[in-house]
Amino acid sequence: MANLKLTLDDFESNDFELIAIHTNLKDFKLTFLINLKLNVLLARNDNEITIKSNDGTGKFSRFSYDDLKHDITWELIKNQTNFNSNKQNVGFFEEDSITMNLIPELKMADYLLKIDNVEPGFKSDEIIQNISTIQNISTVYKVDTDNLKSINNLIF
Repeated sequence: MANLKLTLDDFESNDFELIAIHTNLKDFKLTFLINLKLNVLLARNDNEITIKSNDGTGKFSRFSYDDLKHDITWELIKNQTNFNSNKQNVGFFEEDSITMNLIPELKMADYLLKIDNVEPGFKSDEIIQNISTIQNISTVYKVDTDNLKSINNLIF
């Protein structure tokens, strides 16, 4: 009988691009504008990303598009969410609102565009250039995923 040996290196390769977007646009508006600029069909995904912490549970909205022609999956994910704390020591008229980031290393990024199954010659610079022309977007840049400690938050 043949033995199959798996190493952790098999699962550590990143075959995706991650682009950070800084903007004050709402998620639906940004999705609409990205769809126009990049000729994609991002649509609301009902399966929000949920992360639990000691303070409570954060839910991050996401928009998905499966490009079957190129075998690429696009995900626009909100990087920040606010929720009320689980702690009971809050005053009568106070709410203890907590801000949570999906990727804490990118606290200033409002949205993340994750593009899965990219080939080595994938042209993310063109995508960044097209997104940067959208009005009310202040900054767009490619994220070096090798240095992210919370990369596992992007596995869903």
